This record gives sequence, structure tokens and C-alpha cells, in this order.
Amino acid sequence: MKFKPLGDRALVKPDEQKEVKKGGIIIPETVKEKPQEGEVIAVGPGKLDENGKKIPMDVKAGDKILYGKYSGTEMKIDDVEYLIMHQDDILGIIEEKK
Repeated sequence: MKFKPLGDRALVKPDEQKEVKKGGIIIPETVKEKPQEGEVIAVGPGKLDENGKKIPMDVKAGDKILYGKYSGTEMKIDDVEYLIMHQDDILGIIEEKK
């Protein structure tokens, strides 16, 4: 299935959280913190300002991003978990050091 976000929304695939062990105890999935990094898979065309002028998106597909802890709406496409969120929920783009 293909998915195209509308407006200023982005489809984000959260990074997989690595299993955390403290003192030999495996922490169950239900108490692990949600990852706050992910990869942008698709973006909408941008939103319109009050004059009807389109404001383009600051992120693009393939960008590695940091987003708020409780941002976005969870959805599943072809058994893969994604988040759909407004651009305002994205805190920044993570750039690799060169």
C-alpha cells in the first residue's frame, strides 16, 4: 500500500529501540520509553498560510529526525509501525558528522 501525507504532515518510521537490560532484568516492551528518533518516509506538499501561499516542508523523505516524545499518531501499513505527524512536532533534523 502507498501512503501520501496531506498538508504539513510527515510519515515517520521510528527507530527500533534496542533491548535494555539493567542488573540482568529484561525490561518489558510496555515500560520502555518510546524512541524519539526516526526516518521520514514521505511528506505532504506543505500547508497554506492565511493568504493561500504554500509554505514548503522543511523535511524530506530520507531525513533522520528527532521528534517530541508523545508526537504523532501511530498507524500500521503492511504490518510496519509508522507515525504520522505535523511538521511542528518535528524538533530537528539529525545530520551525520563528516
